Amino acid sequence: MANPTAVLAEDEPILRQQLEAKLKKLWPELEILASVEDGEAALEALEDRAPDFLFLDIQMPVMTGVEVAKHVRGRSHVVFVTAYDQYAIQAFETGAVDYVLKPYTDDRLAMTVERLKAKLATPPPAIDALLAKLAEQLRGGGSEKLKWIKATVGQNLRLIPVDEVLFFQSDEKYTRVVTADLEALIKTPIRELMDGLDPEVFWQIHRSTLVNASAIAGVTRDFRGQAHVKVKGKDEVLTVSRIYSHLFKQM
Repeated sequence: MANPTAVLAEDEPILRQQLEAKLKKLWPELEILASVEDGEAALEALEDRAPDFLFLDIQMPVMTGVEVAKHVRGRSHVVFVTAYDQYAIQAFETGAVDYVLKPYTDDRLAMTVERLKAKLATPPPAIDALLAKLAEQLRGGGSEKLKWIKATVGQNLRLIPVDEVLFFQSDEKYTRVVTADLEALIKTPIRELMDGLDPEVFWQIHRSTLVNASAIAGVTRDFRGQAHVKVKGKDEVLTVSRIYSHLFKQM
């Protein structure tokens, strides 16, 4: 039987090293596939593999642990790492995930290890409702959805209705906004756009790409199994990262 596996994401180097060392001591059989400093690095580590467990710091720069968990839900059991009791208590009360409070103690980690061992034989539970609540807490309450995108097209400022956007895609320092009849660049990064967009309408298919689900004309796969999205009315094909390929299992 293969050893259990884990990926750790914690933005404080000393705490990350402590967590890794304590886990190796308490659970020698646990294979740590990657130990990274932020959410984006965690997603990169998860591109081609799904560990049994994810230890995710709830509050990290660039991409929070909650955002990472949204992308990999159903693939791995999640353990949230936090210094704040309010997040930990809510997460633990659902029974869907475990949590570890900073600073780490051997006794608390030992309890977590025993719980995780018991979960090895069971599939990861549905945690969508919990993640939505935690994301709202991190934002400090509900956020109003974007209705318009302000963009410069040539010499003119345009207000582009969000529902007309086919896809957003990072382009070096800018984000491309593509509609059926125009293309513009804005300075708002993908991760900030996600806070104002409806995730049921705009699907993240790559760390740099959000696509309007209603604009998807079809999905193809190459000889490696990599999925590619064809957008209605456009010749451009958008690559789907493996971490998001579960969105198209039925296509």
